[in-house]
Amino acid sequence: MRGCEFPREDPESCHGVDPRAPHRHGPLRIYGYMNLSSTGQMPEMEEVDTNESNWLAKRIALISFLSLVMLMSVLGNLLVMVAVCKDRQLRKIKTNYFIVSLAFADLLVSVLVMPFGAIELIHQNWIYGETFCLVRTSLDVLLTTASILHLCCISLDRYYAICCQPLVYRNKMTPLRVALMIGGCWIIPTVISFLPIMQGWNSIGINDLIEKRKFSGNSTVCVFMVNKPYALTCSVVAFYLPLVLMVLAYQRIYVTARAHARQINMLQRAGGAGNANSADHQRNHRMRTETKAAKTLCIIMGCFCLCWAPFFITNVVDPFIDYSVPEQLWVACLWLGYINSMLNPILYAFLNKSFRRAFLIILCCGQKRYRRPSILGPGATCTATQINGSTHVLKKPQSFRSHSCLLLLRR
Repeated sequence: MRGCEFPREDPESCHGVDPRAPHRHGPLRIYGYMNLSSTGQMPEMEEVDTNESNWLAKRIALISFLSLVMLMSVLGNLLVMVAVCKDRQLRKIKTNYFIVSLAFADLLVSVLVMPFGAIELIHQNWIYGETFCLVRTSLDVLLTTASILHLCCISLDRYYAICCQPLVYRNKMTPLRVALMIGGCWIIPTVISFLPIMQGWNSIGINDLIEKRKFSGNSTVCVFMVNKPYALTCSVVAFYLPLVLMVLAYQRIYVTARAHARQINMLQRAGGAGNANSADHQRNHRMRTETKAAKTLCIIMGCFCLCWAPFFITNVVDPFIDYSVPEQLWVACLWLGYINSMLNPILYAFLNKSFRRAFLIILCCGQKRYRRPSILGPGATCTATQINGSTHVLKKPQSFRSHSCLLLLRR
């Protein structure tokens, strides 16, 4: 197609655009023509090429960063779920059922929420329609709230396990109660996300402002703005109230863990580790295990708060300052929260020995060196049999092949 020709005496419009007028995005190219600078001089080609190169480099860096966050989030959370499903020892710990449900929520964030946010951020345009914008926003609120409620339930589970007697923990954390708590972690976010957002309760009183922001120049934006009542209610239920419960629970856990550490030191000084009886040894082992688990979960909770606190603070402040928070700050706070979905599996791998071993077994295709040592010891040949309905193992040590010992291992 042939370009427009502009006569010298009339530099007026080809579609109403003056090719010699300065443009806010740099040199303007129209059908092969480049505009002159404000001084009437042709801009340097090196400067134009440098600007284009910088823009392209920033775009590639942004795409690479967003892709890395999404990929690591998907793979990491899948690894957590597979590890718990395949490792019998991990399945015995009730806390890990909350962790699996949390990993599932983070996986959904990385699959259903992040990709569409990344596409809109890169192209600066929303092309999926108003209805899907509401659905995507509802999923965002739902999964974000579900994540923090799972962490709140994990803190309560650790509180009962460490600060209460074992009998109290078994009575409190029954399988039915665990299932009800996990169900609540999904039902409550659904109530405060899909119901008000799809009904438009969050936009009451600010509809005109939302309509103005939906269209920015020639592009359409998926706008999610909330009025003051919804901002306060949603933020309190989704973040501030669970945060207070977690802080109180972990503060009590920390005090109890310190007391457990002092008891362990006193027992070791009084009788020595080698003279401690079996009951003391089991109790000390349980104290160490529960204390380390509590520290791990504290770090996970701290990372969650560090990632999501900026967003929820901004979410509450923005309606009270006439929605003047810059769009760039909103995007930065939102993606900082999304990064938390990538961090949880990394924290499990580096801070939890059981998860680390399970990850290595999965990633290294079940190599024997990463498996837990057998209670029968190395070099033992065993046969299993059934006696009175129980499973028993016959072990023949290498140094005593003429004898056999009967180990009763009731399943």
